Amino acid sequence: MPQSPFYPVIRLNPGKDDALRRFHPWVFSGAIHDAAKGLQAGDTVTVTDYNGEILGTGFCESESIAVKMLSFENCRIDEWFFLNKLNHAYEVRKIMGLTDNPNTNCFRLVHSEGDGLAGLIVDIYGHTAVVQAQTEGMALHLKEIVRALKLMPDLGLQAIYNKSAEAMQRMGKEDAIIEDDYLFGGQLDEVILENDSRFLPNWEEGQKTGFFLDQRENRELVRYFAKGKTVLNAFGYTGGFSVTALKGGARRAITVDSSKKAVAAAEANLKLNDYSIEENPCYVADMKDYVTDMREGAFDLIILDPPAFAKRHQDRHRGLGGYKFINAEAIKRIAKGGLLFTFSCSQAVDKATFQGIVTAAAIEAKRNVRIIDQLSQPADHPINIFHPEGAYLKGLLLYVE
Repeated sequence: MPQSPFYPVIRLNPGKDDALRRFHPWVFSGAIHDAAKGLQAGDTVTVTDYNGEILGTGFCESESIAVKMLSFENCRIDEWFFLNKLNHAYEVRKIMGLTDNPNTNCFRLVHSEGDGLAGLIVDIYGHTAVVQAQTEGMALHLKEIVRALKLMPDLGLQAIYNKSAEAMQRMGKEDAIIEDDYLFGGQLDEVILENDSRFLPNWEEGQKTGFFLDQRENRELVRYFAKGKTVLNAFGYTGGFSVTALKGGARRAITVDSSKKAVAAAEANLKLNDYSIEENPCYVADMKDYVTDMREGAFDLIILDPPAFAKRHQDRHRGLGGYKFINAEAIKRIAKGGLLFTFSCSQAVDKATFQGIVTAAAIEAKRNVRIIDQLSQPADHPINIFHPEGAYLKGLLLYVE
């Protein structure tokens, strides 16, 4: 006997159910035949094929992606649903050795579609969890998510902070009624450890959830190659690459960012790890101006980790021009035999396109360049095999003759 749907129904057009049957978690508006009346962004819905067969459960969206799926079953989205998903995510991090590591006490617990919870980010900083809802549906279920997190004793949480307001605004959801604040506990003044480096994350005022956890493994790679080199950490944010480069024996690390707050945080992190900011200065500057004024051969190792130049597909052309410019200028000016770590976190720019843009930059710079390594996001930012769009961070390690 067919199951009755738990939620209002969205029915797909004939032949538009293939993607869901292949477990892709997005339903586009053009695939919808009809929907229950009165649905709004954030509502929980049951999705069916044209004949009424239930394909799964998800949250309504207000964009071209009309539904983000949470389950490919007919199920209730409640505290126990979230607890089950969170426990699965925790087990994956446990296998990675991230849950009980004496040298690293910060990791991503939930990575949106990568952990079957589209629109939810949960980052762990010591005894604090920072939760970011990126959809109205997740924002409306924050209470259930918090209760589920508190039911996980192995996390040992003493505080849970909601960092969702900025994410909603970035997605054009200014009307979403949500404020950043502690949902459990309060400020703990956490000093986090990442591969034995110490950092002060600032989830209350910083970007994303307070620290760029997705560069952990790439920071270690910089540390490996940094010995004896003069390093430029461009778009340096809170100085993570600078600290790890110095840990690896770099002669000097320069940090440049356009944000005064980020530069102040970078200086604090350098001091926290006992490095002199006089010898390793941090500058507030526009990176495009800085790199064009940079003396040729001044740096043996350069890290380019810019913000997303192309956050949306309509920004893609302009974003590609920004990536080409910054990479061409860096390749022109890096010392002979220098190493360039270059990244893009733009979801609208795929791996092949990014490599093509960097190739065009090398042609413009008229220097021989080798790809030494291809870089990505770490294992606690998993990519759902059915959702390749989750591969947002891509990078190249280049050797410049």
